Amino acid sequence: MTDPNFDRHMLEGLVCPITQATLSYDAEKQELVSKGAKLAFPIRGGIPIMLVDEARKLD
Repeated sequence: MTDPNFDRHMLEGLVCPITQATLSYDAEKQELVSKGAKLAFPIRGGIPIMLVDEARKLD
């Protein structure tokens, strides 16, 4: 279920606010995943929410 408002090319310019590493896009969960920080940042209404307080912790 891909959000039609989200531009996947925008990923090229986004990095994790903690590790400064590139993020991977999880289309199913509508999240940007930072493997290094073990966080998943939500995408709401086509806008990535890059706040650590809003991120989901990965196991």
